[in-house]
Amino acid sequence: MNLGTSFCPGPVSRREAIRFGSLALGSLGVADVAPKPRGKEDNSVIFVWLPGGPPHMEMYDLKPDAPLDYRGAFQPIRTNVPGIDVGELLPLHARCADKFNIVRSIAHQFADHGGGHKRFMTARDPREPSGFVNDFPAVPSMVAKMVEGRKRGIPNYVNGTDGGRQGIDTFSFGSAYLGNAVHPFSVPGNPSDPKFKVDNLAPTAALSDRLDGRVDLLAKLDSWRHKIDDAPVMDSMDQFNRRALELVTSDKARKAFDLTLEPQAVRDRYGMHAYGQRALMARRLVEAGVTFVTMVMENPNVPGGLPKHVSYNWDSHAVNCHIFDDAKVRFPYYDQAVTALIEDLYARGLDKRVLLVVTGEFGRTPRVSYSIGTQTGVMQPGRDHWPNAMSMIVSGGGMRTGQIVGATNAKGEHPSERPMTPNDLWATVLNHLGIDAEHAFPDHAGRPMPILPFGAPIRELLPVA
Repeated sequence: MNLGTSFCPGPVSRREAIRFGSLALGSLGVADVAPKPRGKEDNSVIFVWLPGGPPHMEMYDLKPDAPLDYRGAFQPIRTNVPGIDVGELLPLHARCADKFNIVRSIAHQFADHGGGHKRFMTARDPREPSGFVNDFPAVPSMVAKMVEGRKRGIPNYVNGTDGGRQGIDTFSFGSAYLGNAVHPFSVPGNPSDPKFKVDNLAPTAALSDRLDGRVDLLAKLDSWRHKIDDAPVMDSMDQFNRRALELVTSDKARKAFDLTLEPQAVRDRYGMHAYGQRALMARRLVEAGVTFVTMVMENPNVPGGLPKHVSYNWDSHAVNCHIFDDAKVRFPYYDQAVTALIEDLYARGLDKRVLLVVTGEFGRTPRVSYSIGTQTGVMQPGRDHWPNAMSMIVSGGGMRTGQIVGATNAKGEHPSERPMTPNDLWATVLNHLGIDAEHAFPDHAGRPMPILPFGAPIRELLPVA
């Protein structure tokens, strides 16, 4: 069928009708069938994902009194909050520690990247300890399902990644039995690149020529409905198309993603690199009304490319990188981006409405190991996967900040105070969004599956009265 004409050649198949509506715009799902959230509809979440596993012993849980082969090469430094220290490579964190909390006692049992991603993202033990394809929906997809009735001219769920890393199963972001309508709207690429652009926002010339025909086609869906087998997907296809078309022609969406509208001084404060500009984009998106923004920080896009002793992401095995030299390259970019985002959320009055979570799928082994680097060919230090202890930071959400929540033992091996799981973090996120963690969706077999099978909001991270 030629979408540039109003001519209808006759009955169409269900597949063809679906094809006409598929603009593949991620979280723009079916409005009429979404369960309603309990409130707090203006609240948003920024979820910064550090795949590979950030080293808690170098960042937020240093152990200067541990044996040398545990404590590593760096020393803790004082912050602007008495009693809170961070790693010496995070000096900007030290200046704004009063605006975030460090959580040190979340742990789980899945040491493989795939198993760790699935355990963290779905809040359930995966059926297989490896691989990244979800058995259950990722929690952000369940959030997207709960809020898909919102019409704001912008996706409800957005995900930023490196180019080529936007596949839904790359980080276990899949929606399993909830379907691809609640996948994130994907924004791959380096936003600091002058040639960076967001696909699927502005109509191409060819699409512009066909818009009149597409709108007319949408208007005809009702008249075609009696010719097509009755099915829920068809009942909602016109709504899906209208919302997709609204995004394609949305000035609000284009402006929200357009970082050139920011003063250069602001862009420089975040950092003209992938980490910084993704963080800035996240702030612009929640200001525009996006409910859930995930920004994946892997390669900071070091000018001239990554040195041989630096890993592509946070997977700091000795075979991948020299962990301490890797940190000297990676941490300054991370330090700049995350602290600029935290300070900006507070400066712009978003600290109550927006909850920021920064984490990876697990921590790193407390004891340093040595191996010959694949790229360097020399013996070098590293740390392996360690789900038994991890650290993360949480900011905003109207909570009291400047706290340390939980603790690990003297060698950073496991929680010694306030042991928790990723489910408790997700319960905190859902509470912020006003979403019932016990709300159930039917799985492939029709069994009701709650968003969280267990977990309770972390009391220290709840909003203050």
